[in-house]
Order: sequence, then C-alpha cells, then structure tokens
Amino acid sequence: MSIIIYHNPKCSTSRKVLDWLTEKGHAPKVVEYLKTPPDVAILKKILVAMGGAAPADILRRKGDAYEALGDVTRLTPDQLIAKMVAEPVLIERPIVVNGKRAVLCRPPEKVWDLVD
Repeated sequence: MSIIIYHNPKCSTSRKVLDWLTEKGHAPKVVEYLKTPPDVAILKKILVAMGGAAPADILRRKGDAYEALGDVTRLTPDQLIAKMVAEPVLIERPIVVNGKRAVLCRPPEKVWDLVD
C-alpha cells in the first residue's frame, strides 16, 4: 500500500514523522498541504479513514486563522471542512494515510499505529 503524508516541512513533528517513515524503508507520497490543499472530498475521506473522526479532530488550534474562526462550536462539520479547504493552515499535521486507514500523528509516535 502506498503511504501518504500531509506534511508541512516547517513543522518539526511533521519532519520527524517523515524521517521515521523513510528510515524504516517507506517511500511516502509527500503532500505539502499548504501548497496543495486537499479538497472537501479528500478531507472527508481522511476523516472516514480515521475511524469516522470529526473535522474538529484535525483542526489546528493555534494561530491567526484559528483565532479568526471565533467560536468553532457554532460551525457545522461541513462549514469547518470548508474553512480548512479555504485555509489549509487550519489542518493539524502531520496526517498519515496508509490504504484505508489514517492517523493524525500527534504525538508523532502515532505513526506506528499505521506502519511497521
């Protein structure tokens, strides 16, 4: 199965997970999601692969974009996904997808839930 990592090279956790994957002999497809944001369908597919996670489960709760959202509890799941697509900095990273399973690697050791 091909592994995909939704990666931000400026993030130390994301770099650590990518390094671990390559050290173990994996050659993940690297998606720099800030440059190539996932669309609504991909985000929904990732959430399903995470066991039916809610959009709030992958929401990055730091920075100006998050502060600009205001009270996120007022947003529907679809509205939150739309915000993440429009401003991908709102997506927490790294997310690793392996086949039909995905995990947000926070802490980075969660990557081992998906790969050997």
